[in-house]
Amino acid sequence: MKDFLRSEALFLMVIDPQEKLMAVIDEADRVVKNISLLLRLAEVFSLPVIPTTQYVKGLGPYVAPLKELTEKYEFYDKVEFSAFKNQAIAEACAALGRKTLILCGVETHICVYQTALSAKLNGYEVVVAADATSSRTKANMEYGLARLRDLGAGLYSTEMIIYELLERAGTPAFKALLPYLK
Repeated sequence: MKDFLRSEALFLMVIDPQEKLMAVIDEADRVVKNISLLLRLAEVFSLPVIPTTQYVKGLGPYVAPLKELTEKYEFYDKVEFSAFKNQAIAEACAALGRKTLILCGVETHICVYQTALSAKLNGYEVVVAADATSSRTKANMEYGLARLRDLGAGLYSTEMIIYELLERAGTPAFKALLPYLK
């Protein structure tokens, strides 16, 4: 990332936190908690959200804590590991007219990595909420994050993203998010 995060340029893509997959993800509770925070941030700042599933018939719906937070969004089911290699998702992203993508979800070294790579190749800036992603093994998560950094993706913590957009305390946005940040 070359610049400060600007809400008007951002959109959030949530990659595949589905029941059968999250059951085997390292530190799944951390990932779900931070994805929840990012979804709440998207609500407060009116960021578009693109939630994806990987072959929903096989891996099931989103895990329960994320269902309510995502029920108002259109879901995109894919079999591609890179979301941008799915035509419907690529078109939905292009239609937003925003060029900075916040990525979260699973697995870091497969779908998150390949989506980031394709996004970069398609001219998007990529921000990865590193603590809102994981893999089945910690090692694969670490390899994925290292490769994402090599590609030029910005690696942030969820709180870094939130507080960079908030800029200051005492605002309505700060007050709306504060209960979830404690």
